[in-house]
Amino acid sequence: MRLSLNSRISAITALLPALLVMLVVYIGATGWTVWMSLTNSRMLPNNNFVGLRQYEMLFGNDRWITSVHNIVIYGVLFVSLALSIGFLLAVAIDQRVRAEDTIRSIYLYPYSMSFVVTGLVWQWLLNPTLGIQHVLRSWGFEGATFDWIVRPETAIYCLVIAGVWQASGLVMAIMLAGLRGVDEEIWKATRVDGLPKWRVYVSIIIPMMGASFATAAVLLSTGVVRLYDLSVAMTNGGPGIASEVPAKFVMDHLFERANIGLATAAATTMLITVIAVVAPYFYWRTRKGEMR
Repeated sequence: MRLSLNSRISAITALLPALLVMLVVYIGATGWTVWMSLTNSRMLPNNNFVGLRQYEMLFGNDRWITSVHNIVIYGVLFVSLALSIGFLLAVAIDQRVRAEDTIRSIYLYPYSMSFVVTGLVWQWLLNPTLGIQHVLRSWGFEGATFDWIVRPETAIYCLVIAGVWQASGLVMAIMLAGLRGVDEEIWKATRVDGLPKWRVYVSIIIPMMGASFATAAVLLSTGVVRLYDLSVAMTNGGPGIASEVPAKFVMDHLFERANIGLATAAATTMLITVIAVVAPYFYWRTRKGEMR
């Protein structure tokens, strides 16, 4: 018993610094952010309580509404396309192709790059005077037009293209791990029954990979809410505010417009969104573990 008590004390002592950091830095900073969103803080923080006034101003702000609209478009397209492309890449690699390690590394390489680098690369590729459009016209296709990045109605889709290009490799790795976990006897049984491969994937394999899809979807969804550097690197929120996103709204009002109250209200709204996305996933995992 004494040995067990000493082991527990040692474990608690080892974990204490990390626990203090979590309490002070993460929980403390989150609590401070929520409190500031309930005050009328401008350039400097103060404790003048104004209730939900900042949230009323936030949802009456056209720039915020535009950023929310953009992040919804980006989120739906980004998550669905990244999941689809990542799964198809995993299926292709799972066919025991030659040079599998090399191909897998190539697909994963974009994910090793920062969003800033990805944004700058795609900004150059989509630039009408330097990128794809310029190359096509130099090859003789004078009528070729690919100027999405400078058009307000299509700028947000350029962010989707760059984001999917970077994230599909991560999804591929998650899906490939799930595919490699499928029992070989299932494949043998489907071959004996003569089922076409597409039917096997749709009716059997995909339902079995629910955990892989859920994990990938949660990782992608939290990345959607935090989207900032890709937008800044590619379009800086432009043209105008056509590709504005919530995280950029927060940073601009916090550091450039000196409006701490409005910025923290937007940050708190983003936090609530992340919790709404992540909480059901963890609840599902907990319930699944209890059932087992």
